[in-house]
Amino acid sequence: MSQCLQAIIVTGPTASGKSSLAVSLASHLNAEIINGDAMAVYQGMDIGTAKPSQHERAGVPHHLLDVIPTNDHCNVQRWLDLADAATRDIHQRGKVPIICGGSILSIKAYLEGLSAGPPRDEALRAQLEARLAREGSAALFEELMAVDPEYAAQRHPNDHRRIIRALEVWHSSGKPYSAYHTTDGQRRANRSCLLLAIHWPREILYRRINARCKAMFAAGLVEEVRSLMPQLSDEAAQAVGYKEVLAYLRGETSLDEAAERTRRASRRLAKHQLTWLKRFPEMHWLKGDDPELLQRASQLAQNFLQPPASP
Repeated sequence: MSQCLQAIIVTGPTASGKSSLAVSLASHLNAEIINGDAMAVYQGMDIGTAKPSQHERAGVPHHLLDVIPTNDHCNVQRWLDLADAATRDIHQRGKVPIICGGSILSIKAYLEGLSAGPPRDEALRAQLEARLAREGSAALFEELMAVDPEYAAQRHPNDHRRIIRALEVWHSSGKPYSAYHTTDGQRRANRSCLLLAIHWPREILYRRINARCKAMFAAGLVEEVRSLMPQLSDEAAQAVGYKEVLAYLRGETSLDEAAERTRRASRRLAKHQLTWLKRFPEMHWLKGDDPELLQRASQLAQNFLQPPASP
């Protein structure tokens, strides 16, 4: 029987302060951090993904940052394989893994595992991309709503990459894509997790998001995207901030409009993250403006990690 591995998950909507709390908590607990952000795995995508600073990384070991070239693909299964390997490595060295990120599918996969899904079918994908060009995104999204309403409800009608992948899975397997991203809430037998989420009043969260977006553009997001543009995979090019700046660099919009679109996309992402995080019944919600935020998180973690008393 495999060993039950403990882990702490620090999550929350974008711009809620997850990374800061995770770094502080890791320092208290002799822990190491596993990146749970789907886009921060890519090399060079630093500003737009708000990766931890080099100072933060120097103080606390981080895993799964900058591990995938931007012209490569990293789906949920690949991330989970890397995260599981990092979890075992951290435990073998007597430390605690903290998974930090707001990618809902990654968190669900870490908690529940993934059913085996079909591999990429390049020929079928090409057919769907041709349909997209010929019929438009509305037609493909309408089909997705008919065959997989659960997954369609999570996607924007213009999220071409994910819509095509979901239809590819449906046509190749006859099963909805959402079926491969859930085990009906059942937790993996070899994993025990404490779930911590940071929550802010909506008005304050949106102000934090707007400030984050302003800071990213001031820090050189446009230059970062321009330098990465030749090698960005379709997946990486869909990241919030990168997608909007790419449109600006192609001459499709103004810089001001790209910045505004980034703010709107970030707010939509935050709303989506909160909707899904509320579905985890064991989630511990922590107020972001609580002056004792770290102390509360640390106490929950210590209680979780404390071995059960002997009978």
